[in-house]
Amino acid sequence: MFATSKHWFEELQQATSPRGNRMSKLDYKKMLLLDAEYLAEAGIAQAYQPVREILSRFVAKPADIQEIVDNDKWSYTVRCGEQEYVIYLASLPDNEGQSWGRATHALFKIVNDQLTKFDYRFYAINGGNDLGGMFLTEAECKAAQKSLPRKDDWPYLPTLEHPWYGQFHGQ
Repeated sequence: MFATSKHWFEELQQATSPRGNRMSKLDYKKMLLLDAEYLAEAGIAQAYQPVREILSRFVAKPADIQEIVDNDKWSYTVRCGEQEYVIYLASLPDNEGQSWGRATHALFKIVNDQLTKFDYRFYAINGGNDLGGMFLTEAECKAAQKSLPRKDDWPYLPTLEHPWYGQFHGQ
């Protein structure tokens, strides 16, 4: 799980400052465990809570999100501000875990839309049941990509493009 000490932000700045040692590999102790299946099963609001705690170190008031579950229509939607993200709807294709990809994209988009004025982004690590998230700068992301031989292990920003939703794939 992600460190929650009050000195987390200072430690992160020191680790990535020009005078500090740049991380070449990911510090998995700072990864939030998310699980895309859980997100797609009306779990985004709960998963957002620890992310929101860290996000509050960047933005004064992190955005609220609302989950809308309609069991009669077999639908699950997440709303943040004016944006709505349809995660599951009976009429949408859901083979090959597409709702998992839509849920992953929605959570990361909600967080990253709030970080546009900062150097950090919330990057996805892995996918599916092993999905995690980590706050990194672009330089940290690139350093991790250079140090990790398998593209499947690289941090990425989720997209809505099926089947990999932004995750790098292959050698």
